[in-house]
Amino acid sequence: MENKDSSRSGAEARKFRGQQILRFGIANSLNRPIPASLGLNERMGPIPSMILAQSLAKARTEEDVKDAYISALGLKGVSKNLVDIQTQEIWFEAKAVSTPPIIMFAQLMFYIRAAKRRGEPMPAFLAVIDRDKAAIMPTDRALPLLDDKGIVWPKSGSAAGKELGAQIAPYVQTHIVEYEIAHDEAAFVKAVQDAIRERRIIRTPITPDNLRQVFDRWVTMIGEELGVTAQPDYAVLFFADIMHDGTHEAMKQPAGARMLMTAAGPTFFLNGETYELANDKGYRNFWAIYHRPPEQKHRHYLLERRDSLLPVDEQKFKGAYYTPLHIVDKAYDQLRATLGENWQDRYLVWDMCAGVGNLEAKHSNLRNVFMSTLDQADVTIMRSNPAFAGAEIFQYDYLNDDITDFSEIDYDLSNKLPMALRQAIADARDCKKGAKPILVLINPPYAESGSGIGKGDENKIGVEKTRINGWMREMNLGYASKELFAQFLVRIARELPDATLAMFSTLKYVNAPNFEPFRRVWQAKYLDGFVVHSRAFDGLNGNFPIGFLIWDQSRPEIVRDLTLVARDRAGELVGEKTIAVRPTSALLNAWISAPPAKGALALPLSNALSVSTNPRRKLWCDGALGYLFAGNNDLQNASTGTALTSSIYTGRNGGGSYVLPENVEPSAIVFSVRRLIKPTWLNDRDQFLQPSEPITEEFTSDCLVWMLFNGSNLTVGADGLRWDDRDWSLVNHFIPFTEVEVGAKGRFESDFMVRYMAGLTFSPEAEAVLDEGRKLWARFHAASFPRRIRDEYKLGRPDAGWYQIRRALEAYGDSEPIDFDPFKAAYSLLTAKLRPKVYEFGFLPE
Repeated sequence: MENKDSSRSGAEARKFRGQQILRFGIANSLNRPIPASLGLNERMGPIPSMILAQSLAKARTEEDVKDAYISALGLKGVSKNLVDIQTQEIWFEAKAVSTPPIIMFAQLMFYIRAAKRRGEPMPAFLAVIDRDKAAIMPTDRALPLLDDKGIVWPKSGSAAGKELGAQIAPYVQTHIVEYEIAHDEAAFVKAVQDAIRERRIIRTPITPDNLRQVFDRWVTMIGEELGVTAQPDYAVLFFADIMHDGTHEAMKQPAGARMLMTAAGPTFFLNGETYELANDKGYRNFWAIYHRPPEQKHRHYLLERRDSLLPVDEQKFKGAYYTPLHIVDKAYDQLRATLGENWQDRYLVWDMCAGVGNLEAKHSNLRNVFMSTLDQADVTIMRSNPAFAGAEIFQYDYLNDDITDFSEIDYDLSNKLPMALRQAIADARDCKKGAKPILVLINPPYAESGSGIGKGDENKIGVEKTRINGWMREMNLGYASKELFAQFLVRIARELPDATLAMFSTLKYVNAPNFEPFRRVWQAKYLDGFVVHSRAFDGLNGNFPIGFLIWDQSRPEIVRDLTLVARDRAGELVGEKTIAVRPTSALLNAWISAPPAKGALALPLSNALSVSTNPRRKLWCDGALGYLFAGNNDLQNASTGTALTSSIYTGRNGGGSYVLPENVEPSAIVFSVRRLIKPTWLNDRDQFLQPSEPITEEFTSDCLVWMLFNGSNLTVGADGLRWDDRDWSLVNHFIPFTEVEVGAKGRFESDFMVRYMAGLTFSPEAEAVLDEGRKLWARFHAASFPRRIRDEYKLGRPDAGWYQIRRALEAYGDSEPIDFDPFKAAYSLLTAKLRPKVYEFGFLPE
């Protein structure tokens, strides 16, 4: 792409075409010099983050919970005594597990009572905290209960429980402000900091930026207690409530809705109907968190948005680009934390694969939103949805429309792009003073599918053959050119080089080896993000992380290691995740130098004794002992893509290397590292790395034993395997015992492993595995197997392998039970010893 100076030199040409043509030279990369304008952090100052929720997700003890709150709240002069967290201004009671606030306040009141009786200073505020929630109240609201002679106080604070909680509830319940950390972290942190600074709790204002999310909370905490039957009435009643200061109406409601505050509480009136709260706890708590009425400058705008606020019906949004709305909510939390509180007002948003609009369902300022999608039917759906009133919605094929044969983008080709969006793009590219920055907010099509993340399994042959695909193939971007979501990234980077990008996608563009050419040319500064369990998205098979990552394209940087928060399928925080980004030369599958094949044609296997039905014809390597099948380099493929065989393995992608006497040890390490760690949804896409710490001899010998007795050691000794019009024999070089040790009735053709192990020292855990394995090997050679078992596992040779031994003994167990438990116990201990070493030596990121 041309730099800023060269793009300015072509300004007159662009203006001649109404600034509608963006020229992109195919031979150039996506890299750009850093623009003169300041980056996001410099423009906005420090970026807030959801540090409390992240820390609590990792908390394991009560002390962890305390430390998380102390850090997030920035508490000073802290002491930890009988009162869990004690400062001059506020006292905290903390629990490691979710606990009713009234019980925690009861314990605090015990300490307050004791302090008063001793004449000691008392704080202005009391707070209770646990992993999920927090609550705060002014101390003076609770002091009258200390004069109640009828309250029975326990002998110690730790004994304060449900009984004391029930006694103090009438005094304190109406003064407690509760916060769910997952939703209200920012409000709670602000409330505590304001309480310390101002000696009062300052409520969160309602603004255009948080209107949608405040409304959703209002429906949950208040609206559902009103017994409303017509859901559109929620929005009208919501505005009647927020435009009331608790005593008088702040603004007349045009729809005729009214809210009156009586001695019994709030009463709502609409269309001749009266609505009262079934329970007022949510009402009191909601208005203890939020401030009403909104500021004068926001009131008319908020009223105009009334018709777009409807309780979200999840089913209406289950279209081709389905993004679950509770995950969208977390995305908006992340955007607010990363871009600032008023990002919806400052940024123009373009979602060019909007589907039916899930990503915009939580947006409060639709006048700043452009939504385009491939299918006209989705456009019709979005235009008919009042939730999107004010947004510009249009049909657009982003990967094909307005792309000329000369590698240009010419909006006049289709005339689909709204003039306002065209002008915004031109203004942003020319750094025009006052131009609004653009945020690209997308859940693009996944893999080779025509659907979004939620339909990633519905592949369509040839769908990747787009105009952008042609660009990418000429740029030699390899596998990435087939991926639709990567095609979106390429056009976005060229068309909107200074835009901020916020995208749901798999993580392959960040760390997959076959995306390395793509990462050389697609560069942006990572700002923040999270990963969420794939099962949060309907229609996805498997268990893997979906990322929501935010990038600043105006500051191109090579993608490096990323640290993200991790959320489960419900969207709740479960910890942190580091995504390691390394060049392919630093990955584990490049650690062993693959010896060349210079021998005769090799027997292709699809299992220990099964000849491949779709073989790749490969040559053997003279002097090889076996073949280490090690398919794709990520953990996802390792559990089913790792095996040691006596000939070449041609299943799946067939990747691997020959095992020679000189590379037995690194082969054992690679085999073990790939098999030791169980895949989870969170580590599923982790890439195996070459070790970052020196490997010890004990680790090496432990891995050798672990490989020899692993279920994926498929080495065998067998005759009579038929392929290519002749019979083949396999020699087993991986027997760790002599014929005498196991009572074999014949000579092993190879004693390589016995000789190799003679010079090694083994740990007690490895020795225990060898001892128990030797017993099973001896049991095998002492058994008289029926012909059925002998034929199935080809037991005509004495040098049977571990695969044949365990399978034959398991099958023979029907006639003569075999006790595998001592072996399994020993092997489990060796496994438990080795697993943490995978991380200690740097084979996987923590």
